[in-house]
Amino acid sequence: MNNTLHIAISTHNLIQILSLGFASFVLSMAITPLYTTLAYRYQWWKRARTMAWSGGEATVYQKLHAEKHKRNIPTMAGLIFVSAIAYVTLTGNLSRGETWLPLAGMIGAGLIGLIDDIMNVKSVGGVAGMAARYKFSLYSIVALIGGWWFYSKLGVHSIYLPWIHQWHIGLGVIVLFWLVVIATANAVNISDGLDGLAGGLLTSSFATYAVIALIENKFLLAGFCVTVLGALLSYTWFNIFPARFLMGDIGSFALGTALGIIAMQTDTIYVLPIIGAVYVMETGSVIINRLSRKFRHGKRVFLSSPIHHHFEAIGWPETKVTMRFWTLGQVSGLLGLIVFLIGRAH
Repeated sequence: MNNTLHIAISTHNLIQILSLGFASFVLSMAITPLYTTLAYRYQWWKRARTMAWSGGEATVYQKLHAEKHKRNIPTMAGLIFVSAIAYVTLTGNLSRGETWLPLAGMIGAGLIGLIDDIMNVKSVGGVAGMAARYKFSLYSIVALIGGWWFYSKLGVHSIYLPWIHQWHIGLGVIVLFWLVVIATANAVNISDGLDGLAGGLLTSSFATYAVIALIENKFLLAGFCVTVLGALLSYTWFNIFPARFLMGDIGSFALGTALGIIAMQTDTIYVLPIIGAVYVMETGSVIINRLSRKFRHGKRVFLSSPIHHHFEAIGWPETKVTMRFWTLGQVSGLLGLIVFLIGRAH
């Protein structure tokens, strides 16, 4: 493999890529008043969860957020940025080889998330919405279809690992694609628990992958990342504390799915856990608490999980948790980019 990284981007390409981000930001801003009018008119309120991620009653969470849930906050705001990203991509950046797959995965996962959000808003099946096993099955179908397309239509049969280089795994690519997408989508969903938190973290993640795609000369994919970035900045403007609305499962699962797909398309799954270190930390805290409750007779390692609620429980204001996690997300994105560059040089 050539150890020299050559970026063949022109000023024209760069202007096109940045224009996509600006367009999605403006479009998201324009759609927001329409969404807000409908959300408040039809009372798309997010129902507070009663069960903890790690099992049992979410007593700590309910105590921490009792005041917040006294004011009605609409959910499903992911409709805004999913619509904006889809429109900008379909009209100005559609490519079979680069942007079709993350767009399709985002829309497919978003539709499932939308159904779950509607069930939550309407209290169908209780405030939890769709049963976990049905959600997992439906998201798995989306991921497996994406994996099949990745393998058979895009012709990807191997993955890149530093020092090993291309590792041929054949049909295993489909299984790996499923695993990466499902894990990333769920990790992002778990991290969406405080005002502004997921928006800021995803902004850092997609900005990092925009740079990676540029370095790999995948300009249309970089344009897709920047399109997501623009729409996310619009969403985060309204979602920072105190949030005017929440993205809901339609937003977190849609963008988590797209992020996992982009990691596969850029052949950088080895840096995804670094770039998404906060998502890993959040998901790990849930797993640790669940295992602790099971094997230590109900005892927890963290006061509440995901871990952002633990920091709230020990006295950190919500805004401090969010801003510090944003900082961690930015640093992990930078570290992931460094590891990517080192890996490609060997």
